[in-house]
Amino acid sequence: MSVSPQPPAIQVRDMHFHYGPTCALKALTLDVAERQVTAFIGPSGCGKSTLLRCFNRMNDEIPGARVTQGSIHIGGIDIQDRSVDVVKLRREVGMVFQKSNPFPRSIFDNVAFGLQLHRMASRSILVQAVEEALVSAALWDEVKDRLHESALGLSGGQQQRLCIARSLAVKPRIILMDEPCSALDPIATAKVEDLIRTLRQQYTIIIVTHSMQQAARVSDHTAFFYLGELIEFSGTLKLFSNPAHKLTEDYLRGTFG
Repeated sequence: MSVSPQPPAIQVRDMHFHYGPTCALKALTLDVAERQVTAFIGPSGCGKSTLLRCFNRMNDEIPGARVTQGSIHIGGIDIQDRSVDVVKLRREVGMVFQKSNPFPRSIFDNVAFGLQLHRMASRSILVQAVEEALVSAALWDEVKDRLHESALGLSGGQQQRLCIARSLAVKPRIILMDEPCSALDPIATAKVEDLIRTLRQQYTIIIVTHSMQQAARVSDHTAFFYLGELIEFSGTLKLFSNPAHKLTEDYLRGTFG
């Protein structure tokens, strides 16, 4: 008996996106696989971060920014529909930003923030959830004796993993990462990349990166964008070893970008 393929975590169909009169994304169609890592690569201004922010509607905060055509479905739901609870969407689709952004609070309160904000747990459950999130973010052993110290006292790499733990605490289905290692040194970057490889077993992860080496190391699938268009999307090994489009090949060779 054949097994049905797992439905994609995210389905994008013929999507156009505008900032005011400017079209930033054109006719995008792609499926993001469940519980795998998908990398978005391409030169600055190609639309990869814009697309990432579409998945949890962070672009809603920008005046004039909007999807003008097409659809984005997550879990079978059109997330652009007016009935969608955006707060709930952002719990299910977590975000890790380019620059770590811990709150000026304790390590514990940073991780517990989302749970407390939405009153999702009692104190005993909260304590357990914080520990589980820190363990999942490979940070527990480093901070378990410092939980009530300021998160601002952590190193840059630890702060980024703390932000990942904060996202994990509310049990998202999908984690979006926008250049999560761009401000980190090589050792901290390696720790975050190891974490991404571990988290792929439980979460769907999308990472925007300018580092082609990073995309090759951590992702299962890679999408190459140029001037708001999806040029090529395939398995990472295939895209890097045998790209189907000359534009992709030129970018990978460093001809532009």
